[in-house]
Amino acid sequence: MNPLLDFTGLPRFAEIKPEHVAPAIEQLLAENRALVARLLADSAPPQHGRVESSGEGRAAGRQLPQTAGFASNVSQSPPTWQDFVAPMEDANERLSRAWGPVGHLNAVMNSPELREAYNATLPKITQYYAELGQNLALFDKFKALHSSPEFPGLSAARKKIIENELRDFRLGGAELPDAQKARYLQIQERLAELSSRFSDNLLDATNEYTLVVDAREELSGLPDDVLQAAREAAQASGQPGWLFTLKAPSFMPVMQYADSRKLREQMYRAYSTRASEFGKPEFDNTALMDEIVKLRGEEARLLGFANYGELSLASKMANSPQQVVEFMRELAQRARPFAEKDLAELRAFARDRLGLAELLSWDMSYAGEKLREQRYAFSEQEVKQYFPEDAVLPGMFKLVETLYGLQIKASDAPVWHQDVRFFDIRNQQDQLVGQFYLDLYARDSKRGGAWMDDVIARRRLATGIQTPVAYLNCNFSPPVGNKPALFTHDEVITLFHEFGHGLHHLLTEVEDLAVSGISGVEWDAVELPSQFMENFCWEWDVVKGMSRNVDSGLPLPRALFDKMLAAKNFQSGLQTLRQIEFSMFDMLMHSNFEAGGAKSILQLLDEVRAEVAVLIPPAFQRFPHSFSHIFSGGYAAGYYSYKWAEVLSADAYSLFEENGVLNPDVGARFRSEILAMGGSRGAMQSFTAFRGREPDMDALLRHNGLLETSLDEK
Repeated sequence: MNPLLDFTGLPRFAEIKPEHVAPAIEQLLAENRALVARLLADSAPPQHGRVESSGEGRAAGRQLPQTAGFASNVSQSPPTWQDFVAPMEDANERLSRAWGPVGHLNAVMNSPELREAYNATLPKITQYYAELGQNLALFDKFKALHSSPEFPGLSAARKKIIENELRDFRLGGAELPDAQKARYLQIQERLAELSSRFSDNLLDATNEYTLVVDAREELSGLPDDVLQAAREAAQASGQPGWLFTLKAPSFMPVMQYADSRKLREQMYRAYSTRASEFGKPEFDNTALMDEIVKLRGEEARLLGFANYGELSLASKMANSPQQVVEFMRELAQRARPFAEKDLAELRAFARDRLGLAELLSWDMSYAGEKLREQRYAFSEQEVKQYFPEDAVLPGMFKLVETLYGLQIKASDAPVWHQDVRFFDIRNQQDQLVGQFYLDLYARDSKRGGAWMDDVIARRRLATGIQTPVAYLNCNFSPPVGNKPALFTHDEVITLFHEFGHGLHHLLTEVEDLAVSGISGVEWDAVELPSQFMENFCWEWDVVKGMSRNVDSGLPLPRALFDKMLAAKNFQSGLQTLRQIEFSMFDMLMHSNFEAGGAKSILQLLDEVRAEVAVLIPPAFQRFPHSFSHIFSGGYAAGYYSYKWAEVLSADAYSLFEENGVLNPDVGARFRSEILAMGGSRGAMQSFTAFRGREPDMDALLRHNGLLETSLDEK
């Protein structure tokens, strides 16, 4: 049996091969098209034995596609949830259950064979969903259901699903003339292809570069564990010396600790020009970016929007591109005095203590770390020794268990790599609530960054409640020698962030797929639970329980934690302006820019930097070429979501600060009003239900040390 067609349990990762992909997806697409034709013809009672499975089949928010293969005559009998929505939900869930593991493996165990199978099948998936979104007969069925006598008696979640569907049919081009539908479909297929190529190019360009250093003296300043990892990497490739790559666990320590300015510049130049005209032509993302932005603009105009920014915001909390840009400019205005002071201090320190007359981009992390060590009398490398994986994970789990009354225990499941672990989440009655995979370490076959994705979503079946399952992926350094993996405090924060996303998916109590967990949640609110979790990494009562020196076994000293806390907002002005720069660039590129016109994407970024940045990077830097969030992820005209949701998360966390950060009563309230609700109601409704009022930006500014009273203290 094709393992991709087995929906009885967890994915059979060890058995999935590239040759399974096309047959499984083609079979399911044929079955789904036949089902839609049957539902529209209303020729026979549907066979909707509920599939005992789930996945990332999100009917709501799909913006997906009428072509040959779907019937177009609508029956006069009024549709009902049970005979119309339920069978479609089952069918689309089966498709996502088959396709989800393929996309996941392509991201974490990439190979030429799997990449070829994925890219060959992606257009077929894209076409199918585009067909759905453009099918006027299906749209009419949902409108009939919305107007039917059944609708008022449906649950709030099911009403929300139907309302989301009506919105998404309009956004998916269902009301377009046939000729424009055909063009819309072409755009969707091409965008899917371009986004996949962008991601492939970035992975290949990152993997392409290695730097072997033969002389030990050139590596002065680098920590011992970093040197050991580089030595092992060189030995594995059959070379002497120390081998460095552009993957974060190798690249970041060089930028932060290497005394050699030449080495830092060499690595910075390679990293900041990945997938650009400075490397192999076949990895150059320049033309892809132009075409992606141009096609998104054409798609928006086809649908009656002035630009892609407006189209993107049609399903988000923010009202208009102008509102987003004004929000960013206000935040930039509040943060700029702090950023200017940060930079002035760093330049003076670099000049007086490090002998650097001019502070350049490849000096920033190095000088910043040296200034932090001098000012706060600790280094990140010192802190790292107190965060071994076998202390951090139990500590993070204990926090969640305390807040939400849960138990998290190691479990077994088929995995895609020997380093992957699997866990069960159970309630106080020992009932299974959710499960998750944990894939923490970087490797050549894995794309960069950290992310959560859903494997199975919670829903009610005839046999009971279906258990939700999530993937949690990071790119940390693996264990070196006989020691456990060690995490920097920033990596601990990243882990908490992704686990926050995971809890949003796993602790939902919604029983309808399209608004269960993260499905149907406005994109600019989806970061609320993840950024909320980050706050606990700065609480002594949490940190002391997840720290242990890897050599002595002693816990993190309170004095060292107090230094970390004092340094929490070190250079936060610079960091805030950097995020604003990316967010404004993204929104302006998708709302006030013509791709292929007189102004290039790089020139637009230069204009944004001239407005908001206090330090301009070198002219050769090609940041957009690796900006995968917006060119191959889900954040196009939505990168502002990180700062937008940070306002929500900081204000939500302030209720814990007022009542005790480990208060299980407040935890239960956060779980029931935010995590449990998923996308079954608007995010602002969920926030105000939890907080008792609308959000206030001052909580974010206070958390980041960006209030005027803080400026005097800096």
